[in-house]
Amino acid sequence: MSETASPPPRFALRAVPLLVTGLMMAVVTLGAGAAAELTIRRLHLPSPQDSLLTQLYIQHGYQLVLALILIAVLKYRFVPADYGLHAPRGKSYILPAILWGVGFATAVSALAWWLESALHLGGNSGFAITRQNVWGWAVFEGLYVGPTEEIPFRALLVTYLAATMPGQLRLGRFAMNGAGIAVALLFALAHIQTFWTAGWQAALFQQVYAFAWGVLYAYWLEKSKSIVAPVIAHNLGDGITVAFWALGVFQG
Repeated sequence: MSETASPPPRFALRAVPLLVTGLMMAVVTLGAGAAAELTIRRLHLPSPQDSLLTQLYIQHGYQLVLALILIAVLKYRFVPADYGLHAPRGKSYILPAILWGVGFATAVSALAWWLESALHLGGNSGFAITRQNVWGWAVFEGLYVGPTEEIPFRALLVTYLAATMPGQLRLGRFAMNGAGIAVALLFALAHIQTFWTAGWQAALFQQVYAFAWGVLYAYWLEKSKSIVAPVIAHNLGDGITVAFWALGVFQG
């Protein structure tokens, strides 16, 4: 008598895993921000008002370190899951990550430019295009932001939540764990500061953009069992927007 695989459980929200996930997100993001501010003051580095990029490099570095510490604690004491900190095992999803990273970022950049023009929002980045600015932002967005955001949000939060609150959501033939979608929402909310630094239309656009990317990143993590494809797509997607900015594409 052959055994048939049982279908995955239906996704259902559970208070404790969601609360722990929210607390870990706060520890990683707010803790990294506080540590970055302290470092800037102690080392007498330029303030975020004078050099936002300096603050972002330091904050994201602390964010990565805190996430790795939490992963180690969870893996060896509480939730011994596979957190994806290795090369893909099986299908890598690297090619889809590259194609989506290029195609989606280009399409969204063009749409954002069209909306700014149609609504007369004035999409000035506020940063002068100098060699130092271009290289600083290119390295940050094209190399640094991928691992320093994907390891905290996908490797840590999605893996923990999928292990403690399992269940799938399905839309037609598309199915993925609900934890990835829940964390994509948290990932979008982590960019909520744009409502205070930009117009509400641009901020809302950023929320939708971040949520859509968060779902894709979580999907590739789940299917490849690795953080590699999400990191590649994240770096490409953000790096291409910097290239467009430096080259004056989709501007003015």
